Amino acid sequence: MTSDQLHRLLLDNLNTAVLLLNAELRVSYINSAAESLLQLSGARLRGSQASHLFLDQEMSISTLEEALRTGHPHTRRHEYLSVPGAESSQVDYTITPVELQGENMLLMEMQPIDRFLKINREEALLSVHDTSKSLIRGLAHEIKNPLGGIRGAAQLLDQEIAEQGLEGETRELCQIITTETDRLRNLVDRLLGPNHLPIMASLSIHEVTEHVAALLEVETRGRLQLVRDYDPSIPDINGDREQLIQAVLNVARNAMQAVFESDQPSPQVCFRSRVHRSFTIAGQFHKVICRLDIIDNGPGILEEIKERIFFPMISGRSEGSGLGLTIAQTAINGHQGIIECESEPGNTCFSIYLPIKA
Repeated sequence: MTSDQLHRLLLDNLNTAVLLLNAELRVSYINSAAESLLQLSGARLRGSQASHLFLDQEMSISTLEEALRTGHPHTRRHEYLSVPGAESSQVDYTITPVELQGENMLLMEMQPIDRFLKINREEALLSVHDTSKSLIRGLAHEIKNPLGGIRGAAQLLDQEIAEQGLEGETRELCQIITTETDRLRNLVDRLLGPNHLPIMASLSIHEVTEHVAALLEVETRGRLQLVRDYDPSIPDINGDREQLIQAVLNVARNAMQAVFESDQPSPQVCFRSRVHRSFTIAGQFHKVICRLDIIDNGPGILEEIKERIFFPMISGRSEGSGLGLTIAQTAINGHQGIIECESEPGNTCFSIYLPIKA
């Protein structure tokens, strides 16, 4: 292996986005991490003006020209990228003047800071989720024990009433106790989550979304517009089909109910799938992940509950149980994934991130 091949191999395996700019401030080299960050291929970027990558082009030109003129490194923070077709993101970037084969050039290193902020939010969310899950499990077991005693006593009382021929209101009251006890047990079981280990198998995320879409279409009978924006190149993921369907259905049904309860004249829910590279979930780096967005055009999530929507018993709807998102998050966490949410009036997006195994 030659020295140039070794250097290229090292640069292409860095997580930091690296670009090399010539004296005209045009891109002459871009590594794989930069291609992933900018969502453009090296072939399209080579020869383009580096300043066109940023929203504030005048500031970026000034910074690049000063670094080239003075030979001193420069660092800019919280700069917005502006790449056609790519998601808007913030980066910190450093410019280092270098000399290569007698030509003055600039080495640009970019770090996406919005992803770091998301990682911090993920860690806080997962920590709270683990804490609440442990608390729920302890409470659930404490609740189930007396519920079993209440139900057993109600059954014995019902038998005694039947033997004595005391029909009517007395027996109805006894049956109400049994029915409500069963309802509470079911609620506790839902809080505890699945009672079996995931049955992992290779499957397409679109198999999951199409199953959920079919259920929603039957339920809404044409009143809801379902939009499919799929990336057909997404590889199969490794997951439990039933648990993933339940998680996606919980999120999608929340979206459906939100648009129906609003004054939106054209209720819509969109399933959008994409591949992301060089992604971190719960502190673990993944080369490739699948992102599934479930987007609705409803009224958005109330500000006072936006940070707590994944907690048990938190719901923005008067008739909501507050368990759907908690159960969905538990199922996705069991697949080493996570759910995030961004919401504003007219556009609420729940994003499910799932790792794709090589």
